[in-house]
This record gives sequence, structure tokens and C-alpha cells, in this order.
Amino acid sequence: MNDPETGFTEEKIQKIAVDTVLRIGLLVALMFWCFQIISPFLYPIVWGIIIAVASYGSYERLTELIGGRPILAAILVILIFLAVMIVPVALLIESMVNGIGVLADEARQGTLKIPPPPERVAGWPLVGETLHGIWLKASVNIDAVLKQFAPQLKSMGKWLLSAAADTGFGLLQFVFSILIAGIFLANASSSRGSMMSFARRLSGDKGEEFVNIAAKTVNGVTRGILGVAIIQGILAGLGFLVVGIPGAGLWAFLAMVLAIIQIGILPVTIPAIIYIFSTAEPITAVLFLIWNIIISTADNLLKPLLMGKGAPVPMPVIFIGALGGFMASGILGLFTGAIILSIGYTLYYAWLQQAADSDTGPEALKDKP
Repeated sequence: MNDPETGFTEEKIQKIAVDTVLRIGLLVALMFWCFQIISPFLYPIVWGIIIAVASYGSYERLTELIGGRPILAAILVILIFLAVMIVPVALLIESMVNGIGVLADEARQGTLKIPPPPERVAGWPLVGETLHGIWLKASVNIDAVLKQFAPQLKSMGKWLLSAAADTGFGLLQFVFSILIAGIFLANASSSRGSMMSFARRLSGDKGEEFVNIAAKTVNGVTRGILGVAIIQGILAGLGFLVVGIPGAGLWAFLAMVLAIIQIGILPVTIPAIIYIFSTAEPITAVLFLIWNIIISTADNLLKPLLMGKGAPVPMPVIFIGALGGFMASGILGLFTGAIILSIGYTLYYAWLQQAADSDTGPEALKDKP
């Protein structure tokens, strides 16, 4: 069908349609190809952006302090992050890997020795007698206990080795993310300008507001949730190392995971306290108890201070984001998942609030009878 008024013929319309389909197809193929190339680095890049946003305020103050040299300030931020985060985590990972290796070697060579349990263990409610019996049997004949629980120990060993490997790879991703964060900080002005332009392209006049909401959410969740959890995990791990708990790095990692998903570190620290009271000197056990009480209650003080006035995020959102991110992408997903889902929640909430405000605004009220 031809339209003489507009000059479009059926052949010309078909040509325009084919050209449009080809352009869209090539664009989609290019975007998919780019995503495949960047996907191995996606989580480190996202985590690098998060670190850069969370540390931007400190970076600005540091830049002013050293006379307005942004590149030097970015390098100093990188070094501070590496010293504060990577070194303790590396020590805990080394402890975890070494502990697993020593236990595996001693069990394989038959030199693993278990001290006999104190008699008071049998008096513990519910599990005391069973635990005392297994513990006593292990102290006399460890081979029999290992054979009795061989399937469970084999599965646990595989999981521990896999966890150690994933944690080591996660540490490398952390280092890469911190370097990416330094690059973003060194180019903070252009990075912020690009983000604002992209947001305005997507959301019009509200784009800048949404970017600011997302930045506040990143700051609040990174400092108040992840920061506190990392602090608790590292301090708990240092306590485990000092008192000589086997596999201190593993238990510290579990404590950090439980703190991130808002369960708390008590499921890890309570068994550790019981173990130390059963095997160590009273003064050591009491000091270890006091140390863990301080760590366990520190989040009640640190969270309100570090989260600031950012948009409140419900704990179930943090829990689902952290757990889902960990299941999808390992240790780095544990951190990025909680933040990404929190950003999605706060932006969705802001969008709903904006719609509600527009419905009840002056213009909407004029239309009502």
C-alpha cells in the first residue's frame, strides 16, 4: 500500500523495517558480546564502585590535607584499604588453610591426638552425655571415630577445601576491587559527571535525586552493615588465634558471614567460649569471654554511628541480598549482593513515594471534586 501524501511506498517501508531490525539486532549482539567480555570482572568492578562511593568523603578530606593532589590521595586510600582489610583477612585465610592441612595430615598419618573431655561436659543439658561419649572415644581411639563418621567428614573436608579455595580467590578479587576503586577516586569528577548524565538519560529530572539516594544507601549499608560485620569477624578471628582455637580463620569467616546476614556472631562465639572454658586456664577463658562480649555487643553502638542518615533498609533485604549474592558469586557476592539489593529496594521505595506525592500534589487535588 502506497501513501502518496507522505511519499512512503510499501517497498520503502519494508526497507526501513529491515534496516531498523538489523540495527537493533547488531546493537543487542554488541551489548551481549560486551557483557560476556566484562562478566568475569563484573563483581570486582561493582565492588570497586561501592568502595569508591563509600570512601569518597574521606578521599576528599585527604586530598585537601595533602594540598589538592587527587592521584596521590587515591594511592594513599588504596594502601590504607590494603593494610586495614587485606592483611588481617590474609592472615585469617592462611590460618584456615594451614589448620585444615595440619588436621588432614595428622588424621592421615594417625598422629592426631584429642585430649580427654572434662567431666563437667557430661553434665551439659541435652547434648552433654552424647558429646562426652564421642569426645572420650576420640581421645582413646581416634581412628574408630574417624571411621564411624567417615562419610560426614569426607563431605565436610571437600566443603572446607572448596571454601578455602573460594576464599583465596575472593581475596584476589578484593585486591582487584580496591585498585579499581582507586582509579574511580582519582577520576572522581568525570566519573560522577558520567553517572549523573546516565541517570538523567534514564530518569529525566529525577535522575540526580536517585543517584544521591543510591549513594546514601551505599554509604549506610557499607559502613553500618558490612563494615561492622568485617570488624566483628576480624576481631573474633584475632581472639580465636590468641587462645589457640583450631581453624581460627574458618570460624572467623563464619562469624563474619553470620554478622553480614544479620544473624550475629553468637552461633560461632558461644561454642568457642564453651570449648575454651573446657580446655584452657580459667583466666584465659574469662578474658576470652569478656573479649567476645565486647565484640558481640559492639554492633549496637557502631551501626547507628556508621549508618548515619541514609535510607533505612529492612534486615530481610540485607539477609536475602547477602545470602543470594554469596550463593551466586561466592565471597564477593556476599558483600555486593547485600548492597545491590539494598539500592534496588531504596530506589523502588523512592519511586513509589514519588508516585504517591504526585498523586496527592496540588494539581491532583484540583482535579478532585
